[in-house]
Amino acid sequence: MAFDNDPVGNGFVASLARPGGNITGLSTLAPEISGKQLELLWGIVPKLFRVAVLGTSTNPGNTQALRERKLAANALKVQLQYLEVQSPKDIEPAFRAAGTGRADAVLVLPGTIFSSHRRRIVDLAVKSRLPAIHARPEDVEAGGLMTYGTSIPDLDRRAATYVDKILKGAKPADLPVEQPTKFELVINLKTAKQIGVTVPPNLLARADRVIR
Repeated sequence: MAFDNDPVGNGFVASLARPGGNITGLSTLAPEISGKQLELLWGIVPKLFRVAVLGTSTNPGNTQALRERKLAANALKVQLQYLEVQSPKDIEPAFRAAGTGRADAVLVLPGTIFSSHRRRIVDLAVKSRLPAIHARPEDVEAGGLMTYGTSIPDLDRRAATYVDKILKGAKPADLPVEQPTKFELVINLKTAKQIGVTVPPNLLARADRVIR
């Protein structure tokens, strides 16, 4: 596998260190991302208090992702408002609920619905003037404010080393699942201007890519 958000929870491997079966590879599992995403939102919204989290509880790994974000939110004294999105028709009600709940920002978890309807989500975030941090760089290229997460191209390249080892006789059960080591921060300054937020220079300096 080139990437999976929770190989153990999804039942693919017995543990990251000892897969124990016929599957191994790489995982996007990186608990530190949760705190970093909230910190980045805090850098743009200095008085960040309440963050609306859009997610689909039935998506593999999202239960753990939400649990990690709750821990990070507690440490930062930020309240999370979880909004369930099970189908496209739930997207607009979720943003209305974020407005009613007086959210200061939005955090979008990974998911098929969000990838398939990224333009709609991006447009609603801009219309609501809510700073949003998304799951993938493609979301920011479509007009989202920013993303911070695992570099999927890096995982794809590293997956080739597993293919090489297995073709040379290594058993998947003996090859530990690796976690991500490279992360990407992408910021869209055009969107920042649209919603009226200022991205601090020190945050821009940390970005891997800035869309102007």
